Amino acid sequence: MRLEPVLPPVLPPVLLAALAVVLVVARAVTFERVRTQGGGWPAVWRWSALTGAGLLLLMAGLGPVVGDARDTVPRPAGDRDPSIFVVLDRSPEMAQSGAREDIAALIERYPHARFAVIGFADRPSLQWPLSADTWGLRAVVSALDAHPATAEGRQTNVGAAAGVLRYQLISAAAQFPRAQNLVFYLGAGAPESQAPQRGFQLPEDTVDGGAVLGYGTAGTPALRAVADQIGVPFVPRTGDTPLAAALPGGPTPDQAPAVTSDRAGVELYWVFAGAAGLLVLVELYLVLRELRRMQSVDVGSHS
Repeated sequence: MRLEPVLPPVLPPVLLAALAVVLVVARAVTFERVRTQGGGWPAVWRWSALTGAGLLLLMAGLGPVVGDARDTVPRPAGDRDPSIFVVLDRSPEMAQSGAREDIAALIERYPHARFAVIGFADRPSLQWPLSADTWGLRAVVSALDAHPATAEGRQTNVGAAAGVLRYQLISAAAQFPRAQNLVFYLGAGAPESQAPQRGFQLPEDTVDGGAVLGYGTAGTPALRAVADQIGVPFVPRTGDTPLAAALPGGPTPDQAPAVTSDRAGVELYWVFAGAAGLLVLVELYLVLRELRRMQSVDVGSHS
Protein backbone atom coordinates (compact mmCIF):
# COMPACT_ATOMS: atom_id res chain seq x y z
CA MET A 1 0.00 0.00 0.00
CA ARG A 2 1.26 3.46 -0.90
CA LEU A 3 0.20 6.80 0.53
CA GLU A 4 0.90 8.50 -2.78
CA PRO A 5 -2.55 9.73 -3.84
CA VAL A 6 -3.93 9.59 -7.35
CA LEU A 7 -5.70 12.86 -6.68
CA PRO A 8 -4.21 15.54 -4.42
CA PRO A 9 -4.93 15.00 -0.69
CA VAL A 10 -7.71 17.08 0.84
CA LEU A 11 -5.06 18.82 2.96
CA PRO A 12 -1.24 18.92 2.78
CA PRO A 13 0.28 15.77 4.37
CA VAL A 14 2.16 17.89 6.93
CA LEU A 15 -1.09 19.49 8.07
CA LEU A 16 -2.80 16.10 8.25
CA ALA A 17 0.06 14.82 10.42
CA ALA A 18 -0.30 17.84 12.71
CA LEU A 19 -4.03 17.23 13.01
CA ALA A 20 -3.32 13.60 13.92
CA VAL A 21 -1.01 14.75 16.73
CA VAL A 22 -3.62 17.22 18.00
CA LEU A 23 -6.30 14.52 17.87
CA VAL A 24 -4.20 12.03 19.83
CA VAL A 25 -3.32 14.63 22.49
CA ALA A 26 -6.92 15.77 22.86
CA ARG A 27 -8.19 12.22 23.11
CA ALA A 28 -5.50 11.38 25.67
CA VAL A 29 -6.87 14.16 27.89
CA THR A 30 -10.38 12.75 27.63
CA PHE A 31 -9.11 9.24 28.38
CA GLU A 32 -8.08 10.35 31.86
CA ARG A 33 -11.65 11.49 32.48
CA VAL A 34 -13.03 8.21 31.15
CA ARG A 35 -10.71 6.27 33.45
CA THR A 36 -11.52 8.29 36.57
CA GLN A 37 -15.30 8.24 36.00
CA GLY A 38 -15.34 4.49 35.72
CA GLY A 39 -17.29 2.48 33.20
CA GLY A 40 -14.76 -0.30 32.84
CA TRP A 41 -13.69 -1.81 29.55
CA PRO A 42 -16.86 -0.79 27.61
CA ALA A 43 -16.02 2.88 28.16
CA VAL A 44 -12.39 2.29 27.14
CA TRP A 45 -13.50 0.52 23.98
CA ARG A 46 -15.84 3.38 23.07
CA TRP A 47 -13.05 5.89 23.64
CA SER A 48 -10.73 3.83 21.45
CA ALA A 49 -13.34 3.51 18.70
CA LEU A 50 -13.91 7.27 18.45
CA THR A 51 -10.17 7.94 18.49
CA GLY A 52 -9.67 5.36 15.78
CA ALA A 53 -12.47 6.89 13.69
CA GLY A 54 -10.71 10.25 13.72
CA LEU A 55 -7.39 8.70 12.71
CA LEU A 56 -9.06 6.69 9.95
CA LEU A 57 -10.58 9.85 8.48
CA LEU A 58 -7.14 11.48 8.45
CA MET A 59 -5.74 8.39 6.71
CA ALA A 60 -8.50 8.62 4.10
CA GLY A 61 -7.47 12.22 3.45
CA LEU A 62 -4.01 11.01 2.37
CA GLY A 63 -5.53 8.94 -0.44
CA PRO A 64 -3.87 5.54 0.13
CA VAL A 65 -3.50 3.39 -2.98
CA VAL A 66 -2.78 -0.29 -3.60
CA GLY A 67 -0.91 -1.03 -6.83
CA ASP A 68 0.18 1.37 -9.54
CA ALA A 69 -2.46 4.03 -10.17
CA ARG A 70 -0.61 6.11 -12.72
CA ASP A 71 -2.63 7.29 -15.71
CA THR A 72 -5.92 6.04 -14.26
CA VAL A 73 -7.49 9.44 -13.73
CA PRO A 74 -7.46 12.73 -15.59
CA ARG A 75 -4.05 14.34 -15.39
CA PRO A 76 -4.12 18.06 -14.55
CA ALA A 77 -2.47 20.24 -17.20
CA GLY A 78 -0.82 23.53 -16.38
CA ASP A 79 -1.52 26.79 -18.16
CA ARG A 80 1.80 26.42 -20.02
CA ASP A 81 1.27 22.81 -21.13
CA PRO A 82 0.40 22.57 -24.83
CA SER A 83 -3.06 22.20 -26.29
CA ILE A 84 -2.94 19.57 -29.04
CA PHE A 85 -5.59 19.34 -31.75
CA VAL A 86 -5.76 16.05 -33.64
CA VAL A 87 -7.65 16.39 -36.94
CA LEU A 88 -8.43 12.82 -38.01
CA ASP A 89 -9.57 11.71 -41.46
CA ARG A 90 -12.34 9.15 -40.89
CA SER A 91 -12.85 8.23 -44.55
CA PRO A 92 -12.59 4.61 -45.79
CA GLU A 93 -9.11 5.31 -47.21
CA MET A 94 -7.82 5.49 -43.61
CA ALA A 95 -9.05 2.02 -42.60
CA GLN A 96 -5.57 0.45 -42.57
CA SER A 97 -3.56 3.60 -41.98
CA GLY A 98 -2.19 3.07 -38.49
CA ALA A 99 -3.51 6.48 -37.43
CA ARG A 100 -4.75 5.06 -34.13
CA GLU A 101 -1.22 4.02 -33.19
CA ASP A 102 0.10 7.44 -34.17
CA ILE A 103 -2.45 9.20 -31.93
CA ALA A 104 -1.40 6.92 -29.06
CA ALA A 105 2.21 7.88 -29.80
CA LEU A 106 1.27 11.57 -29.60
CA ILE A 107 -0.26 10.98 -26.17
CA GLU A 108 3.00 9.36 -25.07
CA ARG A 109 5.03 12.17 -26.59
CA TYR A 110 3.05 14.89 -24.78
CA PRO A 111 1.84 13.24 -21.54
CA HIS A 112 0.91 16.51 -19.78
CA ALA A 113 -0.91 18.18 -22.68
CA ARG A 114 -4.57 18.85 -23.32
CA PHE A 115 -5.97 17.00 -26.34
CA ALA A 116 -8.90 17.52 -28.68
CA VAL A 117 -9.86 15.18 -31.53
CA ILE A 118 -11.80 16.42 -34.56
CA GLY A 119 -12.94 13.70 -36.93
CA PHE A 120 -14.07 14.30 -40.49
CA ALA A 121 -14.94 12.70 -43.80
CA ASP A 122 -17.46 14.76 -45.72
CA ARG A 123 -18.31 16.76 -42.59
CA PRO A 124 -16.58 17.40 -39.23
CA SER A 125 -17.35 16.06 -35.78
CA LEU A 126 -15.76 16.99 -32.45
CA GLN A 127 -15.06 13.51 -31.14
CA TRP A 128 -13.11 14.58 -28.04
CA PRO A 129 -13.30 18.11 -26.57
CA LEU A 130 -10.11 19.75 -25.36
CA SER A 131 -9.22 17.96 -22.13
CA ALA A 132 -6.23 16.73 -20.11
CA ASP A 133 -8.00 13.42 -19.51
CA THR A 134 -5.52 11.28 -21.44
CA TRP A 135 -6.88 8.13 -19.77
CA GLY A 136 -10.32 8.67 -21.26
CA LEU A 137 -8.78 9.69 -24.57
CA ARG A 138 -6.92 6.38 -24.77
CA ALA A 139 -10.25 4.56 -24.57
CA VAL A 140 -11.63 6.67 -27.41
CA VAL A 141 -8.51 6.10 -29.51
CA SER A 142 -8.74 2.34 -29.00
CA ALA A 143 -12.16 2.39 -30.69
CA LEU A 144 -11.04 4.32 -33.76
CA ASP A 145 -10.60 1.27 -36.00
CA ALA A 146 -14.17 1.57 -37.30
CA HIS A 147 -14.08 3.90 -40.29
CA PRO A 148 -17.55 4.84 -41.54
CA ALA A 149 -18.10 5.40 -45.23
CA THR A 150 -19.38 8.79 -46.33
CA ALA A 151 -23.07 9.21 -46.93
CA GLU A 152 -24.45 8.55 -50.39
CA GLY A 153 -23.74 11.43 -52.73
CA ARG A 154 -21.13 12.94 -50.40
CA GLN A 155 -17.37 12.71 -50.76
CA THR A 156 -14.42 13.24 -48.45
CA ASN A 157 -13.23 16.83 -48.14
CA VAL A 158 -9.71 17.46 -46.83
CA GLY A 159 -10.82 20.81 -45.39
CA ALA A 160 -14.08 19.63 -43.83
CA ALA A 161 -12.74 20.27 -40.31
CA ALA A 162 -11.45 23.77 -41.05
CA GLY A 163 -14.30 25.61 -39.35
CA VAL A 164 -14.35 23.45 -36.21
CA LEU A 165 -10.56 23.68 -35.89
CA ARG A 166 -10.70 27.46 -36.26
CA TYR A 167 -13.17 27.90 -33.41
CA GLN A 168 -11.36 25.38 -31.23
CA LEU A 169 -8.11 27.30 -31.66
CA ILE A 170 -9.78 30.62 -30.85
CA SER A 171 -11.36 29.13 -27.72
CA ALA A 172 -8.07 27.56 -26.60
CA ALA A 173 -6.18 30.82 -27.11
CA ALA A 174 -8.71 32.60 -24.91
CA GLN A 175 -8.70 29.93 -22.18
CA PHE A 176 -4.99 29.16 -22.15
CA PRO A 177 -3.18 32.20 -23.57
CA ARG A 178 0.24 31.03 -22.34
CA ALA A 179 -0.04 27.52 -23.84
CA GLN A 180 1.19 26.50 -27.27
CA ASN A 181 -1.35 25.19 -29.78
CA LEU A 182 -0.14 22.20 -31.78
CA VAL A 183 -2.14 20.83 -34.72
CA PHE A 184 -1.66 17.29 -36.01
CA TYR A 185 -3.66 16.52 -39.16
CA LEU A 186 -3.88 12.80 -39.97
CA GLY A 187 -5.30 12.10 -43.41
CA ALA A 188 -5.15 10.32 -46.75
CA GLY A 189 -5.74 13.42 -48.86
CA ALA A 190 -9.12 12.33 -50.32
CA PRO A 191 -7.56 10.82 -53.46
CA GLU A 192 -10.89 9.44 -54.77
CA SER A 193 -12.96 12.54 -54.06
CA GLN A 194 -14.29 14.69 -56.89
CA ALA A 195 -15.78 17.31 -54.59
CA PRO A 196 -14.26 20.81 -54.44
CA GLN A 197 -11.80 20.74 -51.56
CA ARG A 198 -12.05 23.43 -48.90
CA GLY A 199 -8.98 25.07 -47.41
CA PHE A 200 -7.88 26.04 -43.89
CA GLN A 201 -8.02 29.73 -42.99
CA LEU A 202 -6.88 29.87 -39.39
CA PRO A 203 -6.31 32.97 -37.25
CA GLU A 204 -2.74 34.24 -37.29
CA ASP A 205 -0.39 33.18 -34.51
CA THR A 206 -2.75 30.49 -33.19
CA VAL A 207 -0.76 27.47 -34.43
CA ASP A 208 2.65 27.01 -32.83
CA GLY A 209 3.57 23.67 -34.31
CA GLY A 210 2.46 20.19 -35.24
CA ALA A 211 2.47 18.29 -38.53
CA VAL A 212 0.33 16.92 -41.34
CA LEU A 213 0.71 13.14 -41.34
CA GLY A 214 0.02 11.65 -44.75
CA TYR A 215 -1.12 8.04 -45.15
CA GLY A 216 -0.62 6.75 -48.67
CA THR A 217 0.88 8.56 -51.64
CA ALA A 218 -2.10 9.30 -53.88
CA GLY A 219 -3.29 12.23 -51.77
CA THR A 220 0.13 13.76 -51.12
CA PRO A 221 -0.44 16.98 -53.16
CA ALA A 222 -3.64 17.79 -51.26
CA LEU A 223 -1.97 17.05 -47.92
CA ARG A 224 1.02 19.24 -48.74
CA ALA A 225 -1.43 22.05 -49.47
CA VAL A 226 -3.12 21.48 -46.11
CA ALA A 227 0.28 21.62 -44.39
CA ASP A 228 1.04 24.97 -46.06
CA GLN A 229 -2.36 26.35 -45.04
CA ILE A 230 -1.99 25.28 -41.38
CA GLY A 231 1.68 26.28 -41.27
CA VAL A 232 3.17 22.94 -40.22
CA PRO A 233 5.48 20.44 -41.97
CA PHE A 234 4.23 17.51 -44.03
CA VAL A 235 5.33 14.08 -42.74
CA PRO A 236 4.62 11.02 -44.93
CA ARG A 237 3.60 7.91 -42.99
CA THR A 238 4.14 5.26 -45.65
CA GLY A 239 6.73 3.10 -43.86
CA ASP A 240 7.19 1.50 -40.47
CA THR A 241 9.13 4.40 -38.98
CA PRO A 242 7.91 5.19 -35.43
CA LEU A 243 6.17 8.52 -35.17
CA ALA A 244 8.71 9.84 -32.66
CA ALA A 245 11.47 9.35 -35.23
CA ALA A 246 9.41 10.68 -38.16
CA LEU A 247 8.38 13.96 -36.56
CA PRO A 248 10.84 16.84 -36.88
CA GLY A 249 12.61 17.68 -33.63
CA GLY A 250 11.98 15.87 -30.34
CA PRO A 251 9.81 16.24 -27.26
CA THR A 252 10.44 19.35 -25.23
CA PRO A 253 12.20 18.70 -21.90
CA ASP A 254 9.03 19.16 -19.84
CA GLN A 255 7.05 16.88 -22.15
CA ALA A 256 9.22 13.77 -22.06
CA PRO A 257 7.25 10.55 -22.63
CA ALA A 258 5.73 9.19 -19.44
CA VAL A 259 6.30 5.68 -18.14
CA THR A 260 2.99 3.87 -18.31
CA SER A 261 1.79 0.78 -16.51
CA ASP A 262 -0.65 -1.94 -17.46
CA ARG A 263 -1.85 -2.27 -13.86
CA ALA A 264 -4.54 -0.06 -12.45
CA GLY A 265 -4.18 1.01 -8.84
CA VAL A 266 -7.03 0.76 -6.34
CA GLU A 267 -7.80 3.72 -4.13
CA LEU A 268 -8.50 2.82 -0.51
CA TYR A 269 -9.72 6.13 0.88
CA TRP A 270 -13.28 4.78 0.85
CA VAL A 271 -12.23 1.81 3.03
CA PHE A 272 -10.82 4.09 5.72
CA ALA A 273 -13.71 6.53 5.46
CA GLY A 274 -16.26 3.69 5.59
CA ALA A 275 -14.64 2.14 8.65
CA ALA A 276 -14.61 5.53 10.39
CA GLY A 277 -18.26 6.06 9.54
CA LEU A 278 -19.18 2.66 10.94
CA LEU A 279 -17.45 3.39 14.25
CA VAL A 280 -19.21 6.76 14.49
CA LEU A 281 -22.59 5.11 13.81
CA VAL A 282 -21.98 2.58 16.59
CA GLU A 283 -21.12 5.38 19.02
CA LEU A 284 -24.20 7.33 17.94
CA TYR A 285 -26.37 4.27 18.55
CA LEU A 286 -24.91 3.84 22.05
CA VAL A 287 -25.42 7.52 22.88
CA LEU A 288 -29.05 7.45 21.71
CA ARG A 289 -29.65 4.28 23.72
CA GLU A 290 -28.27 5.93 26.84
CA LEU A 291 -30.42 9.01 26.29
CA ARG A 292 -33.50 6.87 25.90
CA ARG A 293 -32.63 4.97 29.08
CA MET A 294 -32.15 8.23 30.98
CA GLN A 295 -35.50 9.50 29.75
CA SER A 296 -37.15 6.30 30.93
CA VAL A 297 -35.56 6.68 34.37
CA ASP A 298 -36.72 10.30 34.62
CA VAL A 299 -40.27 9.36 33.70
CA GLY A 300 -40.24 6.56 36.27
CA SER A 301 -38.92 8.82 39.04
CA HIS A 302 -41.58 11.48 38.37
CA SER A 303 -44.37 8.97 38.32
